[in-house]
Amino acid sequence: MNIALLLSGGVGTRIKSEVPKQYIEVGGRPVISYCIERLSLHKQIDALWIVADSAWHGQLTGWLEKYDKRKKCRGFSAQGENRQLSILHGLEDIRKNLKNIEYVLIHDAVRPLISEKLISDCFEAVSGHDGVLPVLPMKDTVYRSENGKTIDALLARSHIFAGQAPEVFRLEPYYEANKYLLPNRILEINGSTEPAVMAGMDIAMIEGDEDNFKITTIADLKRFQKRIEESK
Repeated sequence: MNIALLLSGGVGTRIKSEVPKQYIEVGGRPVISYCIERLSLHKQIDALWIVADSAWHGQLTGWLEKYDKRKKCRGFSAQGENRQLSILHGLEDIRKNLKNIEYVLIHDAVRPLISEKLISDCFEAVSGHDGVLPVLPMKDTVYRSENGKTIDALLARSHIFAGQAPEVFRLEPYYEANKYLLPNRILEINGSTEPAVMAGMDIAMIEGDEDNFKITTIADLKRFQKRIEESK
């Protein structure tokens, strides 16, 4: 079985909103609902689990009634001190409550334009590997700076990629890779694939999707709003 772990613990500080970005209404519905619907409808996803602040669980339950088209959501987990601890909380609860889960797909609620094709590509590519990560090539010249003020080196752009979500991992080895980083090292993790790489897991790369952007700033939110308006 495959499960999608949807991360919805952000608080929206970068866009200075009282409502977290994933719960802002766009097109008459919350941003997170676009992810819920896409994940629910995908035939290779058997179950859905959501990490979110407990204050939003009631509201999420109402949204799930409408947008979880295949009724796949199995539960909620509390968010952690950072994103990776939120993931670990989700993994722990999934393991406690569900059986026979082989792969976990991890996605951010603030990436609402996830496509059916990208999900399918991830599950196809993970066969024979421990995990898969969608990436985008770097378009700009990339430099390294130790002090943030002066250039120390030019990096080989052809060897550098920007990671995206969703990522797919074999549940058990990925859980162990995260648990190994407790209690403190896990707080230093910035990307979902980092614990897997640190643990020596075999992670494949596939081509990402430019449209699968993350809503981080007001400009990102306006870009998403425009896409939804254009699709009507």
